[in-house]
Amino acid sequence: MNEPAARSRESGDGLARRSVAAVPSSEQDLVAQVSALIESARESIASYANATLTMTYWQIGSIIDSEVLGAGRAEYGAQILVTLSQELTGRFGRGFDEPNLNRMVKLSRLFPDREILVTLSQKLSWSHFLALLPLRSEDARAFYAEAAVAGRWTVRELRRAISRKAYERRELADSQLGPGSLVPADTFSDPYLLDFLGLQDGYLEADLEAAILRDLEAFLLEVGTGFTFVERQKRMVIDGKDFHLDLLLYHRPLKRLVAVELKIGEFDARYEGQMKLYLKWLNRYERHEGEEAPVGLILCAESSREQVELLEMHKDGIVVAEYWTALPPKHELEQRLQLMLREARERLARRELPSAGDD
Repeated sequence: MNEPAARSRESGDGLARRSVAAVPSSEQDLVAQVSALIESARESIASYANATLTMTYWQIGSIIDSEVLGAGRAEYGAQILVTLSQELTGRFGRGFDEPNLNRMVKLSRLFPDREILVTLSQKLSWSHFLALLPLRSEDARAFYAEAAVAGRWTVRELRRAISRKAYERRELADSQLGPGSLVPADTFSDPYLLDFLGLQDGYLEADLEAAILRDLEAFLLEVGTGFTFVERQKRMVIDGKDFHLDLLLYHRPLKRLVAVELKIGEFDARYEGQMKLYLKWLNRYERHEGEEAPVGLILCAESSREQVELLEMHKDGIVVAEYWTALPPKHELEQRLQLMLREARERLARRELPSAGDD
């Protein structure tokens, strides 16, 4: 930078500093209050606009469904729909072509409860609903909609969660938890898709840990809503010996610490004792007043589900889940999840069958 330009920049910076410093403290407070008011108003306007747009589309869809497509008039209604889209596009421009009118009809059918949609539309945009419409399951739509609201997901984050089958994996994780579990349902997923880490073949646990920390925001989104990072390699001194927990998280909605251990390869039953020790130490020395008991998550490249079932670690607040460092093709992912769900449900059914000595 040449000298005149440098002096000019310094002069400008100095003026800016003097300008800020010249504003009395009371006036600075006034600026902050007015700024907060303006930002709040902008958010309210955007929220109102989104809600109004979505509810208008819902009403249009309801009218078309009842007046045009209903009562067995599908073929005739389709012809009317073409004409209607042409008329509306001529009057109001883009957004009213035939495919979009069909989406409005689908919205009114999939979200028939107006009050529920009013509540969702205040937090989710029309683009969010477009991501939800292709889902076949009502439970899945409700899950993703609630998760998007709670996590304040962008449309991109919502689509990412859907593509990663977050609902199906959460259902699988819940099915692993037997009666008497200290782990609240819907807390963890199984498996975790850590394909964003960019790990190469032959990585070590230290590499996995470093990659997670490098992509911490993406990892916390994958783990679930409400998790915050606390510490890496949490040091615990027991009987004069040092022990180190890979990752320590905190779940804000549940008000509890979450211990995370990362393992290369398949699950080993010895990991149970290690995690129990960590949880008891955290419960004694790190648990604050008003918090619930800590829970543990053991992440393995492969989990032996029969061992996990036999050990009943869920009763001690421990969950074992797999992680994948590469996202399988969509059809393969669906097949693998369906198989895992079927096996989990079969194990649950076996546990519920009365034994031979029961009346």
